[in-house]
Formats: sequence, structure tokens, C-alpha cells
Amino acid sequence: MIDASRGRRWAVLFLVPFLLGTLAWGGWKSGSQPKAPRHSRAPRSPRAAPAKPLRLAKASSPAPSAQSPAALEPSVQRALPAPSPRARKLHVLGDKLGAHEARLENPCLSQSGPACTRSALTPFFESLDSLSAGRATSPAVIEAFGNSLIAGDRIVDVVREELSGTFGDGGRGVLSVDRLAAYGPRARAGFARGGWEARTLGEMKLAELPFGITGTYHVSTASKASSRFALTGEPRATLWWLDVPRAGRLSLHVDGKPVAHAEPQGSGQARALTFDLPAGARTLDVVAEGKGAVVLGVVLQHQRPGIVLDTLGVPSADANLFLRAREDIFRAQLVERSPRLLLFILGGNEAKRLEWGRSKLQEVEEGLRTFVRRARTAAPDSACLVVGPIDAVRGGTGPHKLAQRPYLDEVISLERQIALAEGCAFFDIFSAMGGSGSLARFHASGMVHEDLVHPRGQGLDLLGQLITDALLRAWVESDAPNKQAALSPQLQASEETR
Repeated sequence: MIDASRGRRWAVLFLVPFLLGTLAWGGWKSGSQPKAPRHSRAPRSPRAAPAKPLRLAKASSPAPSAQSPAALEPSVQRALPAPSPRARKLHVLGDKLGAHEARLENPCLSQSGPACTRSALTPFFESLDSLSAGRATSPAVIEAFGNSLIAGDRIVDVVREELSGTFGDGGRGVLSVDRLAAYGPRARAGFARGGWEARTLGEMKLAELPFGITGTYHVSTASKASSRFALTGEPRATLWWLDVPRAGRLSLHVDGKPVAHAEPQGSGQARALTFDLPAGARTLDVVAEGKGAVVLGVVLQHQRPGIVLDTLGVPSADANLFLRAREDIFRAQLVERSPRLLLFILGGNEAKRLEWGRSKLQEVEEGLRTFVRRARTAAPDSACLVVGPIDAVRGGTGPHKLAQRPYLDEVISLERQIALAEGCAFFDIFSAMGGSGSLARFHASGMVHEDLVHPRGQGLDLLGQLITDALLRAWVESDAPNKQAALSPQLQASEETR
């Protein structure tokens, strides 16, 4: 009896510390999980459709392979990353300006019972999973098509930097020989010397030569025109150029030494010249040996895992103008880039041209639908996201100053319907930034240029943060299949496809 009693007392002495330690460890684990967003607002209801209903085409997407890496590897526990210092400041600014919690519509393309097995953004989210788990062996590329809103790169630069801060930096991607104007940042362009003339598909007069996915090209106007790019350890580079008659030769120099050249034959075709870069190289120079040499772009990218975001913004562009790109060049370059996300940020110029009577709603619809389909055909394994236009206002004086432009609601509704019908996600950034009157609040805070069209400074950063937050939140929420199916019901296709 005495020995048994002592045994029980010793057991208690050992068990109590063990249980206390277990409880403390469990409390630490739960406390280490990322916190929920600071402000939780209910998502806005989808905006009403235009008066004339549109038929929804059947959303098509490639079926996931049964032997895909995502199917074989254990699932990743998704969680919102801790916000960066810039993101925290932008969240405070968004609260001040009346922005709402950013949420996007991510339609379900394939469903099994109550669970969504594939959504519009699944290919991109699988890439984020691979990057997060350390399984990826190459970058996840995003192709961002847009107008002047992103041509200066600041909106998508926030998206790029915020995603790269979480999933790794894969490098710069597609770059231009020179800026499209004498002002603005050079992060996406080389340092040009000599004579280069920029042409874009957004010009009123149609350019003489064809475009690719960048929507721009640079032609040398003087012998020995050059552009220098700083290197950061990239293993190779690619020169996109046009083989046009009577064009000067293009030569490539690394740290002042020639490494490759492009000799025009006058075929009129687009060419891609890929060449290795020596380890430790510091500069790459693209040199036009004569007049008329045409450069479509330069690709500088690491092979390491991470995010690469190509800014394909063209001033004055809309979807119809992007269709000016020659289809074979567009397709070949998009195949080469092998994107995991197609990002379309359009609509502002469409709304203005409708107001001015230069376009009709049917033309806007057909242009965006055709452009999205063209890109998805060239990159069928990519996810797709359409971002609607931001708030737009008129100038003037008196009570109608800063009033919302007509046709804005129609364009937003039209883009939403086309996106969902074509198997793309949709983000209503107009509602996320605060809806009607939001641009007036931006203007009152000094964050809109005098043209009352283009935000500037932190206004652009906030728009980029809204897109980033919407993508990351959708990535986390789609980790729960039942919840995802409830958030994004499967598309119902009409019997007739437009």
C-alpha cells in the first residue's frame, strides 16, 4: 500500500510538468499563426448587368493532369503573409479614402460534389503553392496587359514587389530599349544613347511595322544607337527583333565585348535571339549598327524560382488596339513567356471612347472578348484575371465637377460578364477603391494628376495593393474547396455561344 501510494505521487509529479509543457507549446503554436486581416468587411454585391443582357459563352480550360505535381505533392497550408511596412501604410491610407476589403470573383470551372476542383485562378495558385513549399524550379510569370494606368509600372510594381517579397524574385522579364517618353522611371527599360524612335499600337496613326505582346517597338534613327542594361547574374538574355528590309545589323556586347549579332535578311518576320551571359557579367549593350534596326524587347530573367511580372502597358490602349499586334508574333512570344497568370487591366479608355461616340458597346464587347480569347489560346495553361476600370470623372466647374463619367458602369458590367464567361476571374477595382466619388477623394488628397484621369504617387500604390490583397485573399480562401465552391459557383453556359 505504501509503495503504491508513493508510485502514484511520483507519477503525478512527472505528469503535471509534462501536461503544462504540452499546453504551453500548443498556445505558442496557435499564437504564431498569421493574424486575420485587421478590418473585415462583407464583400460587395456584384454590380448589375447592362440593360441589354449578354449571352455567356462556355468557359473552357484544360483538364488537370492526374499525374500533375500538385496532385502528387502534399497540399500547402495557405495563409496570408504578414503585411510589409508599405502595405500597412497603404491599408491605413485606404481606410482614410474609403477603400473596401479587396475581393475578386474566382469562378469554379470544374466541380466534384460540393468541392471546386479547379477555378479560374488554379494554375497560378498552384504555382504559388510550389513556390511556397520550395518545390518550384523556375519562375512563375505574370503577363500584365493594360493602358497608361500601368504603363508607368507603379501599380503593377507594387503587385510584383509584394508577391516577390513572399514567393521570391525571379527577375525582371521583358524590358524595352528605352522609355516611351522622356520622363518616368527606367526600371523596365535600358539606358538608351543615340537615336531611337518609339512606336506604339496606341497611336492614332497605325504604325508601319507589326507589334508583338509589348505593343511597342523601337527603331534606330542613327548609326550606333545603343541601349545599356545592368545585369544582376542572369544566365542568358533574349533579344526580340524584327527582320525588316534595309534594316541595320544589331550587335550584342557584354561588358564591352561582342557576344552575338542579329543580321537582317528582309523577311519581315519577328525573331528571337537567345544567348548565354558570362558569369559575373555587369552590362549588356544592344547596338544598332545602322538606321532602321527594330527591337521589340529584351528579356532578362533568372532561372531561379520566384515571381516575374512583365509590364505590357501601352498609353491610350484598349482591347481593340491590342488586337493590332500581329497574331503570329503575339502567339509566339506569349508561348515563349509561358505565363501562369494573364492579367488584363483595361476599361478606362473604352469608357471614354463610348462617351465621345468613337466606339459602340458591341465593339467594346467584341474587342475584349477576342483579345482575352487570343491570349488564352496562346497560353492555355495560364490562369486569367480581368481587372475593371477605376473610377472616372469629368472636369468642369459647379455642381457637376468631378461627376462620374457615363458608360463606366456599363463597361465594368461588360468586363465582368466577359471574364466569367471566358473562364477568367474578375476584380471590380472601382468598388474596391470606394466606388463612385473615390477619385474625387483621391484628388482632394493630392493623388490625381491635373488631367483628372491618372492617379499618382500613393494613389497608384494603393491600387496596386488592392490587386495584391485580392489575389492573396483568393489564394488563401480557395484552399478550402467547400468554401471556394460557395464563393464561386460553377458557371452556367448558355446554349448558344456568341
